[in-house]
Amino acid sequence: FQKHEFFVDMTCEGCSNAVTRVLHKLGGVSFDIDLPNKKVYIDSEHSIDTLLETLKKTGKNASYLGEKSA
Repeated sequence: FQKHEFFVDMTCEGCSNAVTRVLHKLGGVSFDIDLPNKKVYIDSEHSIDTLLETLKKTGKNASYLGEKSA
């Protein structure tokens, strides 16, 4: 899988929990959340659009930053 890097405007543990919740619901993803830097790294075969739409379900501002090199 390609690892994708997203910005999500998370300010607290509750925000990162919301991200975890929507990504688990989507399924087929493995991810790391970097709360201090407001980044989410996702390994998935879902499209970037699908991942972005899913992250936006948290109600947070989210954007795609690009592919993360291994």
